[in-house]
Amino acid sequence: MIKLTETKEGWNKPFTEICIYQVKPQKVDEFEALMLEAKSFLEKQKGLLLLRFIKREYHIDMEQIKEGLPPPKFTRFVKSVKYMLYWEFDTKESYGAAQKNLYDSYWKAIEKCLVAPYDKYLGEELFSICR
Repeated sequence: MIKLTETKEGWNKPFTEICIYQVKPQKVDEFEALMLEAKSFLEKQKGLLLLRFIKREYHIDMEQIKEGLPPPKFTRFVKSVKYMLYWEFDTKESYGAAQKNLYDSYWKAIEKCLVAPYDKYLGEELFSICR
């Protein structure tokens, strides 16, 4: 059974951030240990609904997509190793408070591991499917 959350007027839509981190290859272990340490801090943030942390380890091209083939795993990382932090909050205000808390605690240590500044993509949920 698929559960579909439809947007309705007056419905408080979850506020979402997807943050892309480009980590220096020589800092991967340090970054992963730091994020594992930050996990218990992050999950205590007021209004947090969902938290996911993902390491990009696979790639895919159009030929694989057309053939329905599974994505192959990367064999090496040259410039950076990419990670995605996905978190969802009940309101923009809860998200803002969590960002300040993260900034005051782990921000500088995270930045020392990065090749380039992180990318943040923010928005409100349009729909979701949970199985």
